Amino acid sequence: MPRGALSAVGIAAALSIALTSCSSPSAPAAGGDAPAKGLVVGVTSDPDTLFPWKATQFQAVNVLQNLYGTLTEFDKDLNVVPGLAQSWEASKDGEKLTLKLRQGVTFADGSTFDSKDVKASLERLMDEKTAAVARASLASVKSVEAPDANTVVLELTGPDAALPANLATVNMAMLSSDDTEQELTTTPNGTGPFRLGKRVASQSLTLARNDTYWGPEKPQVPTVEFRVIPDESSIVSAMQSGNVQLAVFDDPLVAQTAESGGTITVAKTPQLNYHVLQLNGRHGELKDVNVRLAIQCAIDRKQVLDTAALGEGEVTGPITAPAYRSDPSKRPCPTRDLAKAAGYLAKAGKSGGVTVKTIVSQGEYATSVNEAQNLKAQLAEAKINLELEVLESGAFVDRWVAADFDAAVALNGGRPDPDGSYGRYFTSDGNLNKVAGYSSPELDKLFAEGKATTDQAARKPIYDQVAAHLEDNAAWIWLFAGYTYTATTANVQGFVPMASGSLQYLRTTSVS
Repeated sequence: MPRGALSAVGIAAALSIALTSCSSPSAPAAGGDAPAKGLVVGVTSDPDTLFPWKATQFQAVNVLQNLYGTLTEFDKDLNVVPGLAQSWEASKDGEKLTLKLRQGVTFADGSTFDSKDVKASLERLMDEKTAAVARASLASVKSVEAPDANTVVLELTGPDAALPANLATVNMAMLSSDDTEQELTTTPNGTGPFRLGKRVASQSLTLARNDTYWGPEKPQVPTVEFRVIPDESSIVSAMQSGNVQLAVFDDPLVAQTAESGGTITVAKTPQLNYHVLQLNGRHGELKDVNVRLAIQCAIDRKQVLDTAALGEGEVTGPITAPAYRSDPSKRPCPTRDLAKAAGYLAKAGKSGGVTVKTIVSQGEYATSVNEAQNLKAQLAEAKINLELEVLESGAFVDRWVAADFDAAVALNGGRPDPDGSYGRYFTSDGNLNKVAGYSSPELDKLFAEGKATTDQAARKPIYDQVAAHLEDNAAWIWLFAGYTYTATTANVQGFVPMASGSLQYLRTTSVS
């Protein structure tokens, strides 16, 4: 999901908070050595939920990744590696996956993690009543058995090549079987490297080191504070004054400004995330594929990239995962073609033009409003009116999850496996299909084939067909994939930026 801009009053208030916040907890103790320094991370928005199975907002995901554990994880190169499951093995027919769990793992409340918690978590994730955003990723699981405290057996409908990678997302976090959603919404209880410390709504959220964390990489800092400063430029000021030590920016101009002072280092990381104009093909004028194709042909994606992100990124197709990357030159209109757009509108009987109500997030990512305004200007030349409704981050997420929009300007998270990226959106039984607004029997068949095919070389042509189908039907309008810019002050070491946008390596970060 998305971040944005702020009024001058908001910027001033945010900067005031940053510069007048309490003195650092790392000040030397009287008569003794200086304690280990805590880390302050500048963020533009407060997490909208602390329940991992329903988190879609980037900031919520970034916090929850540090509180909860998953059965598998991604390493810095996005390879699937052991997490709470130290190993797993598929049967020869691919219809059973046996996981061996780590022993000696505890939750933040001190209770022991075992197979009972895994069984309860997976069964609740699979239950439609839970409304978990990753439910579709477990569609191949028929049943979950726990033959002993350290073993879990998943009975599958057939081979599922995507399952190990899908288990690595925090939306699949393992919860204690004793906890309820209501309890965890206010008091997270995970197996991650940190525990929840103090939270001040709309101001800050502080994590405290989990000294019993099971991982080989023990947390280096006693605390991580996510400090809300609703404007990236104000975060730069807070870093320059020493009140913030780390931040991840979306706006390349802000990143340039941060680095120009000489005291802040900026690392530029290509992202799997993609900027997109989501179209709800079940609403109004967008039910007609010709209207959607007209929108697709009327947009110069490179112009959107250049205008909103200073050209920092690349035009993309649906799939951004390196092993399965789509070729954007193969879409119906790889470059802007207003004549084709007019032709599609004529086919739809809409030569006089159409209006599409479009929601935009302000406060979730930096380029959203500029993207929306450029899209509006371009589409106006094709007699397509984007009627923009700019919403604050929380309101945008609520409308998005409810599929209460005709179109949405969004930044969506990509994943290393295309099934994890799109299976939950574009299959007819995907739990986010209502949000996607499009499905078809052809896509259902292709996604099933992709999951059942375990050889990566054989999977690539399948997902090429998925991408072609999405583009040929203009399910959404994929725009570009950009960069994140990780800014750190000179006394920060050990943080590893990831192409997924994950902040999981806060656990290896130290402050000298």
